Amino acid sequence: MATKYDLIVIGSGPGGYVAAIRASQLGMKVGVVEKAELGGICLNWGCIPTKALLKSAQVFEYIQHASDYGIKVDKASADFGAMVQRSRDVANGMSKGINFLFKKNKIDHIVGFGKLKAGKKVEVTAEDGSKTDYSAEHIIVATGGRARELPHMPIDGKKIIGYRQAMSLEKQPKSMVVVGSGAIGVEFAYFYNSIGTEVTIVEYMDRIVPVEDEEVSKQLERTYKKAGMKIMTNAEVTAVDTKGKTCKVSVKTKKGDETLECDVVLSAVGISTNIEGIGLEDVGVATDKGKILVDDYYKTNIPGVYAIGDVVHGPALAHVASAEGIICVEKIAGQHVEPLDYNNIPGCTYCQPEIASVGYTEKAAKEAGYEVKVGKFPFSASGKAKAGGVPDGFVKVIFDAKYGEWLGAHMIGANVTEMIAEVVAARKLETTGHEIIKSVHPHPTMSEAVMEATAAAYDEVIHL
Repeated sequence: MATKYDLIVIGSGPGGYVAAIRASQLGMKVGVVEKAELGGICLNWGCIPTKALLKSAQVFEYIQHASDYGIKVDKASADFGAMVQRSRDVANGMSKGINFLFKKNKIDHIVGFGKLKAGKKVEVTAEDGSKTDYSAEHIIVATGGRARELPHMPIDGKKIIGYRQAMSLEKQPKSMVVVGSGAIGVEFAYFYNSIGTEVTIVEYMDRIVPVEDEEVSKQLERTYKKAGMKIMTNAEVTAVDTKGKTCKVSVKTKKGDETLECDVVLSAVGISTNIEGIGLEDVGVATDKGKILVDDYYKTNIPGVYAIGDVVHGPALAHVASAEGIICVEKIAGQHVEPLDYNNIPGCTYCQPEIASVGYTEKAAKEAGYEVKVGKFPFSASGKAKAGGVPDGFVKVIFDAKYGEWLGAHMIGANVTEMIAEVVAARKLETTGHEIIKSVHPHPTMSEAVMEATAAAYDEVIHL
């Protein structure tokens, strides 16, 4: 007889554990199947430990430029091993925090690998190979993703690495080629460059951070080149020879073929979903191009089976998975819920300068048929940014000229990942540009730039 739950969640990442906690709050008996550490990739090998590494890099940079702030410091050196250890300690602490939340919310952690079975069952294989069946009225698949591998660049964990190895290398490489310039690629490029590794970024598209507004891409490229990174766009890695002491990376460019030599190649070309071997085919769950097909409330085509997070279509972001998990369980509980607005999802990249954006880029807004008003405010004109020694970057806002709808915002600069939430909330509340201009922002702050950029869009800017 299988142990019975109201809800079983397979996977304990920011989709799974958040769904489980919300379900428990709504009175459900919940079990979560997880074979590794609670918190998934995000807490253990993604969002959290990378931010710890990036903070170490930022502190190191501050010390190196201490004289800019009127402080004399003897020459500092980066202790790579200690940085990695601090990052692991932060991640472990966060994972233990999820353990505490599970106990607080009376959620069972079922240790093992979960697989769907017909009849609303989940078969869990423990580390010793023993199998146990559990049953639930509702089952959520939240198994997340892993680093995508290119066929000609298989990750060996030593010379060709993914994000996981990039944050736990035993020693700092002298040189690194980063393949891909999405968030993962540019964050690690910043970290390693700042502590003295020679970094080259190879990007297939015509600009780095290609999902961002074009002006943001240009700003980051300028900053990175100034920091000593080599950036190759419109470039494709065709082969990596790892037989010698170093890696020989063959790169195809518009100007011809080049060979780069480095200690380590970081593959940062996106993620693949973890949907193999979890019983989808056995119970008939429909998939398309490596993703599970779901409706607006994350139901699959099989009654009682749901899916959230990286395994479904949409941005593979922790906060998206959490929002989907909450919507899913609230719908299961019979609450009135609205579908997630995927056009109001903020994206954040934590390199220095940081990048944050939401909604349409200027190009996408025009392509969608909008007549736009665009405002931009550079941090070089911000008193707080100048005082803080971080004048690089800007805030750019895009409004619909006809109705005043806030179509998008794009920021690059210090702390902008903390500022983007104002725009997300304002867009959710259907705030107009004039309402933002008339909302008094504190001075001196970085966030004033949002008001100033909005004023620029309406030809009312004061400080430009």
